[in-house]
Amino acid sequence: MGPADSTRSFLRDVKRIVIKVGTAVVTQADGRLALGRLGSLCEQIHELITDGYEVILVTSGAVGVGRQRLRYRRLVNSSFADLQKPQVELDGKACAAVGQNGLMALYDTLFSQLDTTSAQLLVTDNDFRDPDFRRQLNETVKSLLSLKVVPIFNENDAISTRKAPYEDASGIFWDNDSLAALLALELKADLLVLLSDVDGLYSGPPSDPQSELIHTYVKERHEGLITFGDKSRVGRGGMTAKVKAAVYAAYAGIPVVITSGFAYGNILKVLSGQRIGTLFHRDAHKWAPLGELGVREMAMAARDSSRRLQAMSSHDRSKILLSVADALEANEKLITAENEADIAEALKAGYEKALVSRLALKPGKVSSLANSIRVLANMEEPVGRVLKRMELSEGLILEKLSSPLGVLLIIFESRPDALVQIASLAIRSGNGLLLKGGKEARRSNAILHKIITSTIPKSVGEGLIGLVTSREEIPELLKLDDVIDLVIPRGSNKLVSQIKASTKIPVLGHADGICHVYIDKSANMDMAKQIVVDAKTDYPAACNAMETLLVHKDLVQTGGLNELIVELQTKGVKIFGGPRASSSLNIPEAKSLHHEYSALACTVEIVDDVNAAIDHIHQHGSAHTDCIVTEDDEVAGVFLRQVDSAAVFHNASTRFSDGFRFGLGAEVGISTSRIHARGPVGVEGLLTTRWLARGKGQVVNGDKDMVYTHKEMSQEA
Repeated sequence: MGPADSTRSFLRDVKRIVIKVGTAVVTQADGRLALGRLGSLCEQIHELITDGYEVILVTSGAVGVGRQRLRYRRLVNSSFADLQKPQVELDGKACAAVGQNGLMALYDTLFSQLDTTSAQLLVTDNDFRDPDFRRQLNETVKSLLSLKVVPIFNENDAISTRKAPYEDASGIFWDNDSLAALLALELKADLLVLLSDVDGLYSGPPSDPQSELIHTYVKERHEGLITFGDKSRVGRGGMTAKVKAAVYAAYAGIPVVITSGFAYGNILKVLSGQRIGTLFHRDAHKWAPLGELGVREMAMAARDSSRRLQAMSSHDRSKILLSVADALEANEKLITAENEADIAEALKAGYEKALVSRLALKPGKVSSLANSIRVLANMEEPVGRVLKRMELSEGLILEKLSSPLGVLLIIFESRPDALVQIASLAIRSGNGLLLKGGKEARRSNAILHKIITSTIPKSVGEGLIGLVTSREEIPELLKLDDVIDLVIPRGSNKLVSQIKASTKIPVLGHADGICHVYIDKSANMDMAKQIVVDAKTDYPAACNAMETLLVHKDLVQTGGLNELIVELQTKGVKIFGGPRASSSLNIPEAKSLHHEYSALACTVEIVDDVNAAIDHIHQHGSAHTDCIVTEDDEVAGVFLRQVDSAAVFHNASTRFSDGFRFGLGAEVGISTSRIHARGPVGVEGLLTTRWLARGKGQVVNGDKDMVYTHKEMSQEA
């Protein structure tokens, strides 16, 4: 089961549940009963009863089933001549009478297979006018539930005098959705679940790709803004009827969830607190304040603000960054206090040391971040640079310009300093930004976001940088491929893999940081020790820290390998061996050669030569950063040319693989994707290109009069 939504804490007190299943769920498109869905429904109800819940079922479907059966009867009993005549529509009440019998027989059979008993209760609108009927109804249902019998309600359409489908003047009930809401109130249920043929209530027709699932219905926000599709293909109501019934019950005190009856196990998922379907609750407006933006609105606001930012001069965008840097330093004590509160909670919750290390804003970090922002502000203008200028034909000039990507979604774990770096890069590159940080850095992210957005001019708007606070909103964000242009995940392998599998939006990032240092036989051993120790111990939790040390076989004989291991162990590094090293050196074998320790531990393996080292890196690495230590320039050249990683170094620590150290001002992340940006990604990785053409009235006209010159021109205007 997934994480429970905090707004669904009321589920702890639920005991009595009314479940309404619609005709579209009960029957197939041709009118026959949907045996698989009914079987799943009965299995879920049986499980709920076993778990101590009291379940009342309201079912539609009798008219549809009866119509299908009577059409077949008429076909069998009609002559060929009769069938040529115009066919009169079957009497709905006769259909209800025939269908109710078959529907209940199936429920009885299915429940009997589960050792559960069901009971039929048919009611009409007029029954509820009688107080004695209502008292008797409560007593009968109470008795059935005490015996763990499932009461199955349906409107007695066969004898009802009401003119369906329009609402009866009495306003008691007018379809099975409103009957379910009425019964939930009458029988004092704790929850009403309305099963539909769609996942819940959408902002528009579910078939429209622009429509979004509304997880929590807020009457003040959504009423009048939602466009409903057609009514049910077979029943009377559809979503309009369900929403009306749900609002009626919810505001009378019965929480309601509308969800799909097609998806397996949805009732159980609702009861476990999973955020599926649409919740109706009279306190919903407290959970979702009217001023709070939905994820689409937040993304649209970021796009609108980014366009206003792009319209500003380079000087004015630089001024915003300088203001951000000043504001961070001015609020350092406040930032530190919030960060310390996050660390205290993380330690109390028992988070891993590596995560807590990444979470901490160590002394001097705020000043360091402010300085890197100032470096970024003083960089050459990245947006609108002419990358290429060409004369297509006389008087027709084409330019290729650097241009912002648009709206970026950054999902990151642990490191609040990433928020500062990413936000400053977005401002410099003219991009809108949506940020989702880990819950472990909630306070740090909130204060940093508040400080940064407070410096953004009103002419641009604070919506330029949106902070997403709910993990449950990530799936909705990943659907917005028409608004969000690039997703950059910064976190675990699992996080990156999940995001890549869940979106059509291009993803830039790296799943693992399995960095190698290869010590060649010709290496200067003093240099090798310094590089290896730095690469592993300078910041073990970093993605550019060394995780595997590869050593030329000759160094085993000379004692060089032993020296390296002793040097690492002296610094507290735990050593594991690859198959060859573990047997030769009698050290514990690594569980995997593709492993990111993010701690004071590493794998050591022995290789025959540089080619074997390259093969090992390609087989077990993550294409992040790999290094060779050697005094042989020819061997170094082979390594640098052939290792297919985002960053490849000769005689330098892997820890240099960093946006700030590369002089990028800051980094939005490190990319191992083979797309437009690889390695540390700074401003340029957040830019794309566009074309501008300036002509003097030229037209193609089949190219009859065009003389193409395609002449390269100076990039200077």
